[in-house]
Amino acid sequence: MLETLTQGFTAARERLSGVRELAEDNVALALRDVRMSLLEADVDLAVVRDFLDRVKQRTLGEKVETRVRDATGRSVRVTPGQHFIKACHEELVALMGPVDASLARARGVTSILLLGLQGVGKTTVAGKLARHLQKNGRRPLLVAADVYRPAAVLQLQQLGLQLGAAVHHGADGEAPASICAAAAQRARSEGFDAIVYDTAGRLAIDDALMRELEEIVAATEPANVLLVCDALMGRDAVNVANGFAQRLALDGLILTKLDGDARGGAALAIKAVTGVPIKFLGTGETLERLEEFRPEGLASRILGMGDIVGLVKDFEEVVDEQEAERDAARLLKGQFGLDDLLKQLKMVQKLGPLREVVAKLPMFGQIADQVEESQLVRVESLIGSMTPDERKQPDRINKSRARRIARGSGRRSSDVRELVSRFEQMREMMSALGSGGGLLSKIPGMGRLAGAGGVDPGALFGGGAGAGPSRHSLDKRRSQQRGKRKQARKARKKNRRR
Repeated sequence: MLETLTQGFTAARERLSGVRELAEDNVALALRDVRMSLLEADVDLAVVRDFLDRVKQRTLGEKVETRVRDATGRSVRVTPGQHFIKACHEELVALMGPVDASLARARGVTSILLLGLQGVGKTTVAGKLARHLQKNGRRPLLVAADVYRPAAVLQLQQLGLQLGAAVHHGADGEAPASICAAAAQRARSEGFDAIVYDTAGRLAIDDALMRELEEIVAATEPANVLLVCDALMGRDAVNVANGFAQRLALDGLILTKLDGDARGGAALAIKAVTGVPIKFLGTGETLERLEEFRPEGLASRILGMGDIVGLVKDFEEVVDEQEAERDAARLLKGQFGLDDLLKQLKMVQKLGPLREVVAKLPMFGQIADQVEESQLVRVESLIGSMTPDERKQPDRINKSRARRIARGSGRRSSDVRELVSRFEQMREMMSALGSGGGLLSKIPGMGRLAGAGGVDPGALFGGGAGAGPSRHSLDKRRSQQRGKRKQARKARKKNRRR
C-alpha cells in the first residue's frame, strides 16, 4: 500500500542518514527524492510544490535540538535526518487533516447519504458503514436507492442478511427520492437510530445524476453527505470530488481500495484541493475492513514508521483483554503450547492481511512487502495435523510422528521439525525473559503478567535491577530445560519397554 510514496521518503531519509547538519545542498537532494515520489504517486503539482516549500522552510528555518526528552524523561540524541523526517511527518498530517471521523446526528438519527460514480464500491461501503454503526450500538436501516444497476437491490439485501440489518427498497418504477423519503419515515416509526442511503452512480458526472441527488437531499435532509471515491483513480478522484462539491455540500469522503493503491495521490491531495476531509478508508472486501481515517497514522505508514495506534485499535476489536492477560502470563512462564500459538495466529488473521498488520509495526513497514500470507496457512496446517497431546508437548514429536504430521498436512517432515524447533526456542526465550523478574517484567504493565509477585527483579541477573539477563544465565536455563526434556523422553521409552 502506497509503496511509491514510501520509497521516496525512505530514499530521502537514507540520503541524510550520515550528514552532520542540514544545509541547502543536502536538503535539496532529499527533497528531490520526495518530489519524484509525490509526482509518481499522481499528486497534484501545485500540492507538491506547496508541500516541499513548507518542509524546506521548516527544515532550514528552525533550530535543530540535538538533545530532546523522550516519553520516559530520558535525554536522547536527534540526528538532522530525523529532524527532516519529523518535518515531513507533520506537514503530511497538516496536508491530510485535521479530521473528525464522527458522524453527525439530526433529530436523534445518524443519517448518511452515499454518493459517487459507478463502480467505486458504494453498496459495499453501505454495508461496512452499517457494521461500523452496529459496533457503536446503533440499529441501522439500509436503503436501496440504486434503481438502475442490475442486482443492486439484491446485493444490498444479501449484505443486510450478513449483518442482521433491515433493508428498505421501493416498488418497481418508484423514484429514488420517493424511496428514500419512505425509508426515512420508516426509520422514525420503527425506531431505527441510523439510516444509510445507497444511491445510484454514473460512469461520469452529468446533470441528470446531480438533479436526482439534489432531490434525495431535499426529501431526506441527511446529516452526513459522504462521497465515495476509488483511491486507484489517483488525480481523477480529486477531479470527481471537485465536480460533486460544486453541486452538493459534502461533509466528507470515503476512499475505497486503498489497500491496492501503490501510489496514494488521492489520499494526499484530495483534502488539500477540495477542502473536503477524508472520514473513512476502505482497505478490503470484508464488512470489517473500514477504518476511521487518522492522518497521523497514514503519514507514519507513508514514512515507513508504522502505525502502532492504529494497530492497537485493531487489536482492541478482536482481542478479549482478560483472556489476553492470561495468555501473556502463561507465555512469560513458558507454559505455552502450539494450541496457544494457533489461537494467536487466528487472531492475527482477524486483523486483516498480514502485510498490512506488519506495515503498522514500527520499523517493520519497509519489509511488509516481503511477508508471505502463505506462511500462516502452512503453520496452521501443520498444527492442525497434530494430536492434542502433541500440541501441548511438542517435544514428544519424534521422527515417526513428524512423518505422520507431514503426511496429514501435505508438508515435509523438515517443516514439522523446523516449526517445533522455532517454537521451543521462542518458549525458552520468553520463559527466561519473563519469569523471575526477567527483562520483560521491566516493561511497564508487564511485571504483573510475569507471575513473579514480590520476587527481586535482580535475582535472575546476579546483579542490580536494570541489567539485562546475562548470556550465561540464559544458556544455563536452556541447558536445564533441555536436560529435563531428555530425562522425560528416557522415562517414556523405559515405560514403553516395560
